[in-house]
Amino acid sequence: MKNLIKNWNKLSLVKRIIIGLFIGIILARFLPETAKPIVIFGSLFVGALKAIAPILVLFLVMSAISQHKSGHQTNMKSIIVLYLLGTFLAGLVAVVGSFIFPVSLTLAGGAQNVTPPGGVTEVLKSLLLNLVDNPVKALFNANYIGILSWAVLLGLALKNAQDTTKTMISNFSDALSQMVVWVINFAPIGIMGLVFDSIVTSGFESLLSYGKLIVLLVGCMVFVAIVVNPIIVYLYIRQNPFPLVLKCLKESGITAFFTRSSAANIPVNMSLCKKLNLDKDTYSVSIPLGATINMAGAAVTISVLTLAAVHTLGIQVDIGTALILSVLSAVCACGASGVSGGSLLLIPLACSLFGIPNDIAMQVVGVGFIVGVIQDSCETALNSSTDVLFTAAAEFAEWRKEGKEVAITK
Repeated sequence: MKNLIKNWNKLSLVKRIIIGLFIGIILARFLPETAKPIVIFGSLFVGALKAIAPILVLFLVMSAISQHKSGHQTNMKSIIVLYLLGTFLAGLVAVVGSFIFPVSLTLAGGAQNVTPPGGVTEVLKSLLLNLVDNPVKALFNANYIGILSWAVLLGLALKNAQDTTKTMISNFSDALSQMVVWVINFAPIGIMGLVFDSIVTSGFESLLSYGKLIVLLVGCMVFVAIVVNPIIVYLYIRQNPFPLVLKCLKESGITAFFTRSSAANIPVNMSLCKKLNLDKDTYSVSIPLGATINMAGAAVTISVLTLAAVHTLGIQVDIGTALILSVLSAVCACGASGVSGGSLLLIPLACSLFGIPNDIAMQVVGVGFIVGVIQDSCETALNSSTDVLFTAAAEFAEWRKEGKEVAITK
């Protein structure tokens, strides 16, 4: 048994996750009733990540800003530009893809007990109000915009504090980071439970009737991940972007795919940033911010399902309106709720651009929830892995300017 544990620990985390994934699939296929108790492992894993992420972000940001040395360069401006550019281009890819491969829907029943926002102003107003949310409430509800704003203010207020106080905060930050390492080591067992639960609960038979829609959604997201994002990264770092792109997809995208939560993946992303030797002052802010506003996958979902409704109803769309949809989907995506299926609630807002009634738009949302097993998983994987990708790209660009060697560690 000791040798087995020793050999298991020698394997990389990604290999261990893949083994857990296959075990989950095999158990779901051949022992769905007997192996049902393993579902709890998935819930425990996601629950632990979600529980530690808010307090981790608070202490990391507070520690980084309180100890920030004057003149030390961060890359937040470049990262925010990359976030916004990537989200807009993802929406544009989805619009172009929907015109090349138009999809019509068999409308489902409207989504129950959900209320979409009334307009873009309501989305942006909610985003701004989250900035001044009660700090305790922000931590409790994992409101990362609120957590970031209070962490930044506390960090600034502590800049003139005694070194012993800053050291204590730094020690808390390091301790939380170590706890994250412990939790992430349970990823193989957690993902085994998650994939088992997905297959047993949802299956894939119900998705076959929406096959073309799923192919279009996933195809657009894959195109963004392996074509658009690498081009953006290349323009920044001026070297082969694929080692970095594939590392982010492998080490961040896989866990995000199964947890289906950008918030739960924040500790995973921070651990990856540390492995890439990125600046802690930068990634401690950019990663939780990206989990809130860097939503390329959400922009794809909003654009594709909105244009699917347009094609279903036979509405003619000109190029100008399509471009407006790309911008609207990007803006809406930035304000998308962090909950599972949050981007779907913004579809009625986008549908209003074409005069589609709210009752029909809510039927489209219902279709979104049907395909959500795949759509939300792929969307989260794209969103979360891109947070690390753009954070790294901005820093590597600075390294290149300074003449430092840019190498992707294994």
